[in-house]
Amino acid sequence: MNMFDRENVLRTIRFESPDLIPMKFAINRACWHHYDQEALKDLMEEHRLLFPGYHRPQGKVIPRYPANAIADKPYTDAWGCVWSTTDDGITGSVHQHPLENLADLDNYHMPDPEVTDGTYPIDWNRIKADIRQNKADGQLTQLGLPHGHTFLRLQDIRGYDNLIFDMADDEPRFLKLLAMVEEFNYRFIAKCVELTPDIISYPEDLGMQNGPMLSPKHFRKYIKPVYRKCMGIARDKGAIVHMHSDGDIRTLADDLIEGGVDIINLQDIVNGIDWIAERFAGKTCIDLDVDRQNVTRFGAPAQIDELIRNEVERLATPQGGLMMVFGLYPGTPLENIKALMDAMEKYCAHHRRD
Repeated sequence: MNMFDRENVLRTIRFESPDLIPMKFAINRACWHHYDQEALKDLMEEHRLLFPGYHRPQGKVIPRYPANAIADKPYTDAWGCVWSTTDDGITGSVHQHPLENLADLDNYHMPDPEVTDGTYPIDWNRIKADIRQNKADGQLTQLGLPHGHTFLRLQDIRGYDNLIFDMADDEPRFLKLLAMVEEFNYRFIAKCVELTPDIISYPEDLGMQNGPMLSPKHFRKYIKPVYRKCMGIARDKGAIVHMHSDGDIRTLADDLIEGGVDIINLQDIVNGIDWIAERFAGKTCIDLDVDRQNVTRFGAPAQIDELIRNEVERLATPQGGLMMVFGLYPGTPLENIKALMDAMEKYCAHHRRD
């Protein structure tokens, strides 16, 4: 049985009694030069529920890194933001902001969503062909905005401090930039909607370790209307809306759901399992991002097993409503990686217990 089968995932989202909890184990590309490659391959080969259809490659794995995740090679995106990183595979951060001075706004232009998603070049013909093939194969289909499409895009363009002051001051030139980002996102999502995927995703980190990166007041005034407009076009066409955010987003959760979110992808420990259970369990599909800071990094294998078991028991129902994802990055011990994979496979059917 494949937990990622389209029917199983849709039944999870719709609370229609899935067979298994979809549990995704995502290995960041940087891991292939931080870990022993054969050890990673062994683990993937041993966990067929997490890696169905996995075929062990011969020889060294040489990942293809995104343009903004190549060490010591700055990358300028379509908005003019300059990214840099020091480790291949780890997404960089923006160190040069094209509109650090709003006086340059008159000569600043929106990219063309026909050729870019704002971060990378894009080939709509290839995407259309891929969606068509995936549908023919009975696979779940998903498209969406790039990570950091609105609030983080504005931050990358202006710089964090400048952006927060723009919002506090209700800066008129900032409103012009905001409208530009909104138009780009709407036109991009309209292109996605034309291809009728099952899910349209809106990934954007809004939270810090404690609280969000902007006030709820400013989120509601400036960012939420963009979300509502861009999510509305997807919902009107019957697509499932998936929203991702790292960090503590508890004070923004109601606004996100009101904006049209069907699946909320949020982090476990920073938001608190008790709060997540009270706010979402049995009501909104949770795509739980499993801890990468504490238990899985520094805990014992038994603690990792307990973490996954507790999260499944608290958040899953026999009707569904829970998916889980763990993103592996360098630093997690191999024995903990194995314990996490073991636990995710062990408890993926736990919600159906009598």
